[in-house]
Amino acid sequence: MRIVDLINKKKHGESLTKAEIDYFISGYTKGEIPDYQISALLMAIYFKGMETREIADLTDAMVRSGDTVDLSRIEGIKVDKHSTGGVGDKISLIVIPLVASVGVPVAKMSGRGLGHTGGTIDKLESIEGFKVELSNEDFINNVNTYKMAIVGQSGNLTPADKKLYALRDVTGTIDSIPLIASSIMSKKIAAGTDAIVLDVKVGSGAFMKSLEDARELAKTMVEIGKSLHRKTVAVITNMDQPLGHEVGNANEIKEAIDVLSGKGAEDETEVALTIASYMAVLGGAFKNNEDARKHFEKIIASGEAIEILKKFVEIQGGNPEVIAHPERLPQASRHIEVKADLEGFVGGFDSEKVGISAMMLGAGRRKKEDSIDYAAGITIKKKLGDHVNLGDVLCVLHTNLEDVTEAERVVRSAFVISGHEPGAIKYIYEIIE
Repeated sequence: MRIVDLINKKKHGESLTKAEIDYFISGYTKGEIPDYQISALLMAIYFKGMETREIADLTDAMVRSGDTVDLSRIEGIKVDKHSTGGVGDKISLIVIPLVASVGVPVAKMSGRGLGHTGGTIDKLESIEGFKVELSNEDFINNVNTYKMAIVGQSGNLTPADKKLYALRDVTGTIDSIPLIASSIMSKKIAAGTDAIVLDVKVGSGAFMKSLEDARELAKTMVEIGKSLHRKTVAVITNMDQPLGHEVGNANEIKEAIDVLSGKGAEDETEVALTIASYMAVLGGAFKNNEDARKHFEKIIASGEAIEILKKFVEIQGGNPEVIAHPERLPQASRHIEVKADLEGFVGGFDSEKVGISAMMLGAGRRKKEDSIDYAAGITIKKKLGDHVNLGDVLCVLHTNLEDVTEAERVVRSAFVISGHEPGAIKYIYEIIE
């Protein structure tokens, strides 16, 4: 078998066999096939696409390229969720305690933020003492005892995906749905979960900018899950504006506390309850989403949900008192109001610019090696459809930096003030089962 034959085959739109996919993934992971030939193959895939069976085989080959997590000692159906990345996305912080409360085990591996999107691990590390590195024994014990645990991604999971992603980044082949779908699903499957709920973001702050592309990605990932014997549901959600009001790390923890206390913003509450409900159904706790949702609304109203969040923090070494007293979270020294210079309605948002501005304030990373300031971030005061008077505060920047002129300019340009009130805003576009 020769890699040039695979390039020519895919160049002419033919399907690759499982053996051929195994060959190029194994050869590239081991360094036996050079970058320039894999680059050519990736570009052929970009233009010619892949069939569902090919994408499932590619995903499986990437899973087998490294270690996999054995969760067989955890009782019950292990359910995970994954977001394709957005701005102000703190949904994992909300759904983990909710789903655990109904006895469905959530054994989650999560990542750090890069660029304009935040990472769940970074947010949790803003809590005093919270440990994202657990021994395998502690991780499994926490899930079996409390039905919840989260750790940072580590080890030798999907090394083929890491190499391919780096190559895609410099060859213009990032935005290929077969390659995106196999990348996401390979990591989820290698992490050992039984069922997956995918939060596929679409809009100005998401990787997928159009509903058509988001739908294709969601359907592709659900088909991969089906082919590889994982129950999979995709929820397509709106990322045309930041989720909730807070963008950052410590301030997003505070907002997750608000949601679990029944005081959260409408958009993030709707998305969180929908995803938690599907997780609970996949985990066997409920027969339908309506019953699951009613239960979650009830435990939020009763105060039980916030107590479970405290327990989640405590079992991972964090100070649970921070949940009762969020003012103990890291606080920035400077708070700069960005005021409107036009009157009208917030008719549009460039959410990506909000994420970039937060990164510039210290809340995110330009590259993986950068450190972050947990106190930095942005509070959104005006969202889509809100009326704006001249001089109204659009958002507040939180930072410990002295010069934030550029961050302020970027975030101001994210708000589109219009003379017309926009129509109704959908938070969830579609569910693909």
